[in-house]
Amino acid sequence: MDPLGARSQFVEVQTLSTWEWQPDPEGEEKEYNFSQQAFLSPFPYREDINRKIVLYNGNVALLNCTAIVNTSNETLTDKNPISESIHAYAGPELRDEMLKLKGCRTGEAKMTKGFNLAARFIIHTVGPKYKTKYRTAAENSLYNCYRNVMQLAKEQAMASVAVCVVSTTKRGYPLEDATHIALRTVRRFLENYGESIETVVFAVTDTEEPTYRKLLPLYYPRSEEEERASLPLIPTDIGNSEGEPVVPERQIRIAEKPGFDSEAETLDSDLGQVGTHAFSRMEGDVDKQRKLILQGQLSDATMQKQHQRNYNRWLCRARAEDLSDIAALKALYQTGVDMCGRTVMVLVGRNIPVTLIAMEKALLYFIHVMDHITVKEYVMVYFHTLTGEHNHLDSEFLKKLHEIVDTKFKNNLRAFYFVHPSFRSKVSTWFFTTFSVSGMKQKVHHVETLQQLFTCILPEQIDIPPFVLEYDARVRPYTHHSLYGMVYHCRML
Repeated sequence: MDPLGARSQFVEVQTLSTWEWQPDPEGEEKEYNFSQQAFLSPFPYREDINRKIVLYNGNVALLNCTAIVNTSNETLTDKNPISESIHAYAGPELRDEMLKLKGCRTGEAKMTKGFNLAARFIIHTVGPKYKTKYRTAAENSLYNCYRNVMQLAKEQAMASVAVCVVSTTKRGYPLEDATHIALRTVRRFLENYGESIETVVFAVTDTEEPTYRKLLPLYYPRSEEEERASLPLIPTDIGNSEGEPVVPERQIRIAEKPGFDSEAETLDSDLGQVGTHAFSRMEGDVDKQRKLILQGQLSDATMQKQHQRNYNRWLCRARAEDLSDIAALKALYQTGVDMCGRTVMVLVGRNIPVTLIAMEKALLYFIHVMDHITVKEYVMVYFHTLTGEHNHLDSEFLKKLHEIVDTKFKNNLRAFYFVHPSFRSKVSTWFFTTFSVSGMKQKVHHVETLQQLFTCILPEQIDIPPFVLEYDARVRPYTHHSLYGMVYHCRML
């Protein structure tokens, strides 16, 4: 507590105005004039995202949020104003903890406790040194700084994160260029993976604030009118769907059927495109590949490429379509990590009204949410609790999902916990994993009680719907035999 009951110097994030309600510094509403034409902004007006954004002029070390960001050098010993302020408020324990990190590479992000700060955690990242000659490398490194900060916040189920300007004056990165990368990277992350993140604070100084105020409307327009007015000001290079900088001359992906508008082209026309690109000619004997295709004798590698192309089409659709109605069901979400540090994804069966929603949109939403999660090992928890016939996914849909998703979905799934199964669901699962899909049977584990689940995933690491907790307390007894079996299973994974 502050001495003599003095007012706390720390700032509560909840008391700050979000970007949606922050007025322009001039204090006047702008008038917009548009010609009658269609406007398609790559950063459309999104009230839900704007409510998560805060522009704060002040010391990031004083913010009371889940985590704040510290910008430093590769040895984590940089003496810039932000870092020195964080160390001053956090106390000497922070320096001792940072020694254990053994440095941090440019573009990476590492986490420590907040110690005496109001923030629980500090995310440390290292911005690039800017040289015009190596501008592309600097852009990619700076993107990775912000992306890895946001990813770490997501993985640790953080509700709020305060981001300072990572590119310090000492490192020479032009402020406006750096701001473009910061704003668009955070925007894309919130679009794609930001369901659980409630607040992102851009903490700036008096010098940095005018630049942020000027560029924020480009990436976070507060109205459709502001979106249209900002469109001509958006740079031509806005990165890919993740906000990552793109270097056109380095793109080697071959467009599917270049020069053709119809997908119903003949096989001869399709084969006529094979080998016409310099990079594709590196794949080997083109004539031999043509012969194999004509004979229907595709190699495993070719089949994998075709499957990858098909998945990429679904992924592009998932990122382009409005799936907010499916997201509102809150049937699929990321929570904490299991005992082995693997990401936990939760699927709530009762929240899936199979008969009332477009199942293709549900499939797209699953791909949209899971694509980034599945790049490394993860586990899934499915709550079958109190589901009815209208909540049950049929085997054809599940088989289609299994066929469409990328191989990383299957390879990196370490366990599928089926909580509160019924006898019928156990039988259905056995038939499905035995006859319809391969490689899943040994990963599925029926969990009768939450107590069993907690032997693999700590209670504080998983967000369980209240009705599941109530049902478990009322119906399911504690089972010693199953508990010991689950402990053994977790240790063996």
